[in-house]
Amino acid sequence: MKTFNYLRGTAALAASCVLVSCGGSPGPRPPPKLDKPAPEFIAEVNQDLVGIAREGNAAGFTQATHITPDTQYLNARATERYLEFFSRKAGEAKAYDGQELDAATKRTIALIKLSVSAPAPADAAKRTELATLGTELEAMYGEGKYCKDGGKTCQNLDELSEIIATSRNYDAITEAWAGWHSIARPMRPKYERFVELANEGARELGFEDVGVLWRSRYDMPAADFEKEAARLYSQVEPLYKSLHCYARGKLAKKYGEDKVPAGKPIPAHLFGNMWAQQWNRVYDDLLKPYPAASIETADRLLKAKKWDAIQMTKSAESFYTSIGFPALPQKFWERSMFTRPRDREVVCHASAWDMDDKDDVRIKMCMRPIEEDLFTIYHELGHVYYYIWYKDQPMLFQDGAHDGFHEAIGDAVNLSVTPAYLHKIGLVGAVKPSNEAIINQQMKMALDKVAFLPFGKLIDEWRWAVFDGRVKPSEYNKAWWDLRLKYQGLAPPVARSEEDFDPGAKYHIPGNTSYTRYFLSFILQFQLHKALCDAAGNQGPLHECSIFGNTEAGKKYGAMMALGASQPWPDTLEKLTGTRQMDASAILDYFRPLESWLEEQNKGQQCGW
Repeated sequence: MKTFNYLRGTAALAASCVLVSCGGSPGPRPPPKLDKPAPEFIAEVNQDLVGIAREGNAAGFTQATHITPDTQYLNARATERYLEFFSRKAGEAKAYDGQELDAATKRTIALIKLSVSAPAPADAAKRTELATLGTELEAMYGEGKYCKDGGKTCQNLDELSEIIATSRNYDAITEAWAGWHSIARPMRPKYERFVELANEGARELGFEDVGVLWRSRYDMPAADFEKEAARLYSQVEPLYKSLHCYARGKLAKKYGEDKVPAGKPIPAHLFGNMWAQQWNRVYDDLLKPYPAASIETADRLLKAKKWDAIQMTKSAESFYTSIGFPALPQKFWERSMFTRPRDREVVCHASAWDMDDKDDVRIKMCMRPIEEDLFTIYHELGHVYYYIWYKDQPMLFQDGAHDGFHEAIGDAVNLSVTPAYLHKIGLVGAVKPSNEAIINQQMKMALDKVAFLPFGKLIDEWRWAVFDGRVKPSEYNKAWWDLRLKYQGLAPPVARSEEDFDPGAKYHIPGNTSYTRYFLSFILQFQLHKALCDAAGNQGPLHECSIFGNTEAGKKYGAMMALGASQPWPDTLEKLTGTRQMDASAILDYFRPLESWLEEQNKGQQCGW
């Protein structure tokens, strides 16, 4: 998912609103002097960014793939230099406020102001402290282990996640869940200070807080974006609630109604995922509607055929090349991290990296021969190919139309990784068409795509409230679980208190990565998929469409991706889809068979929580 790349693939640097309309007020920095025309200023920033981004990406990738005190130190210092550069340039960019500028120049000036997820204060000591805290928090996550027996037995996230995914022993998965969440407790004071410093930096740039800065990246005022996110979620909420009701009934049969009572929230550790963000790992044995029907996961044949990480990645590359995209550069294969090394600590969270503005693109991942990781590598290559398509844009435009686009590119391709496609490449058996098989496949997809939507919405809603002070540090954990109850209908499996810091057990909190991008991407990917299927001439149901091998769809996709962040996202969206508004109707279209089936299945059930 997220990369540490300073510019490309991290934030949607796409805001056309001026600073005041984004919800800010002038900060304490002295007024900048206007000593050069805006085009000259922008050209210098773009040129300077080439070297700064390359240094920062090298330091970030090295730390993520080899966590030591030395790599943390080097990464922190590179981060500090980057923060200083953008903090300074964002201040200088304010000199051009109110000038008559052409659209591209005005947009670039806005991007400079919005380009840092955690803007640093002007004070050098505070800037150093912020950079150090960010590096320490990410390292604490990457090094996290749950230890017992006096420290003799320790388990990392991979091992604990596997217990959550495969064990059906209630006590074992409870221990694994609680064990991983315990690693976040020491992060709490560091995160509190991190918020203070980042907010100070945001105010100096003219924003009320970091949350306002983040919400100002979507080519509309921050308050309007909050309403837009709420509108999008309202479209899909009924489908999620139907899925929740069905899943609770099935889980109650497995674990007992004393543990999963009707009409109540579901314990958060029962879905096969550490954060209950996607539920597909309990599909086969717990949530599959028709066990005898033919739909299966690729897990069995991935292992039986001994597909390794390289073969899985080659498979993903072959999909993209089949629609007319170029082969991956040789450096990708030489410099990526495909599996967890045995000799050092790493951040296994999958990410794609654009190391320079040429041909050094990489992934960092701890791949396993399971279907979940197969889909992940198809997703990560979406980032990589976005880098490749927009590499000829100026540096400040080398990003997604907004950050949701960057996440949606590969996931839209994943929607074309249908059972028929997986059978074609030898990873599942022959698909026997039947109503039962359709419902099975729809359920399998919904446990990934629909189950994610409330989780994708709530993470930044929690952070927005933290940044603007509605949630005090003394209420971090309570507010987190209030939102998980509100949106997901979930409850913690064991008692929690403010001694805990459960948000920190999810990478994107210590990693300071905006999560709204994922929520938007899960909306957009279906919109993009429908447009690509229309371009490919698809005549069947949307859930059966695959654009594999269709160069006409690939041509249109590449043309959209090549625009990068050079124009407002509605313009870019319109280029492919013909519409200027994000819309979830394609999700409802895709899952129409399942929606009707769930309505029947849930009759007589005590739904809600």
